[in-house]
Amino acid sequence: MPWKQLQCPMGSGLEQSPRTPQSGTAPRAGMLLSVGPSVSLGIRDVGGVRSADEDVGHAPDCFLLLAQVCIVQKRDTEKMYAMKYMNKQQCIERDEVRNVFRELEILQEIEHVFLVNLWYSFQDEEDMFMVVDLLLGGDLRYHLQQNVQFTEETVKLYICEMALALDYLRSQHIIHRDVKPDNILLDEQGHAHLTDFNIATIIRDGERATALAGTKPYMAPEIFHSFLSGGTGYSFEVDWWSLGIMAYELLRGWRPYDIHSNNPVESLVQLFSTVSVQYSSAWSKEMVALLRKLLTVNPEHRFSCLAHIQASAQLSGVVWSDVSEKRVEPAFVPNKGRLHCDPTFELEEMILESRPLHKKKKRLAKNKSRDNSKDSSQSENDYLQECLEAIQQDFVIFNREKLKKSQEQPSESVSASESTEEAEAEPLHMCSSVCSSGSS
Repeated sequence: MPWKQLQCPMGSGLEQSPRTPQSGTAPRAGMLLSVGPSVSLGIRDVGGVRSADEDVGHAPDCFLLLAQVCIVQKRDTEKMYAMKYMNKQQCIERDEVRNVFRELEILQEIEHVFLVNLWYSFQDEEDMFMVVDLLLGGDLRYHLQQNVQFTEETVKLYICEMALALDYLRSQHIIHRDVKPDNILLDEQGHAHLTDFNIATIIRDGERATALAGTKPYMAPEIFHSFLSGGTGYSFEVDWWSLGIMAYELLRGWRPYDIHSNNPVESLVQLFSTVSVQYSSAWSKEMVALLRKLLTVNPEHRFSCLAHIQASAQLSGVVWSDVSEKRVEPAFVPNKGRLHCDPTFELEEMILESRPLHKKKKRLAKNKSRDNSKDSSQSENDYLQECLEAIQQDFVIFNREKLKKSQEQPSESVSASESTEEAEAEPLHMCSSVCSSGSS
């Protein structure tokens, strides 16, 4: 099964990474890509509150070690995907297994035109894999760093597309909690797609989220207030605040509030009650009015659902059916550097096998021999093995293509075993020894 190199267009954010694969990690199909601007598809930071300073567009080293991304092609359809893979042992050591499982649980249940959708998930003895939509237009953080001047029309379209995505997530009881330029990927036509559900949470009717989670400069005031005062928590409105912060930043080049990762929560609560957002005099009255509605400190008065957006005078001319069908042409289209590549990986083989180890057996045997010779405590080895076995047992293999086919066919034509084993995603049973419990 040959691996073939991908040539990535310069300026697309997909340039070859100067980093080499980590020791003990097998090279993957295609060429390893920079987990930088445009392929940041998963975990960006370790911890509930994510760091975001001037260098917010770059993933920290801990993320680069935890996840690698490459481009793969499915041979029968010739469709290209992005594949992210995470080393199990590193996830255990960084206490990230629960976050990975939560992201998988959410992604397996959702699909939308303005989301980066999961198509396959599988594992082998070392790694967990996610195969998702490949979007070659770069993320909005990358384009901000390239000094792209976004027009009001462009930003208005992004707001509309993200409004449809957030409304869909609300219908699925999901708060994303990390809407920001880094997590908005563009396709080659310039349409926006939301990615990274690593700190998303699910809340049912009547429930409220309470955890301090997100990237500080984009987090809504009620998140900090609830954390500080032990209040009633927060809900879907927080994502719409983040959308407003992002839209402001795209238009002006900087955020409306001077917030950094090291700001104490107490100071942020005071900031929102004392500092007013300054809007550019160059912006239209309609855009300013829309941003004011998104950046209302009181969540009860904030635009926070699709109905609010659709009913607003500022977007009265939008044909929403055209937006949802991607019939509105974006004013900003990323540079169309052509991606020249041959088929890079037999994705079918990995999808159909739950433990595709044949390419790794010799190296795994060497690693095991090397590990046994190390002077490490037996209890640590036992704990690690217990965690690895729990992941192996609880990880859900997912195949959206198979699921779609089974749903399209008459129920009697799909065998029960095929339906349950290959098409449907079973609920995730997260072992407490691996996935410590935490608040939403």
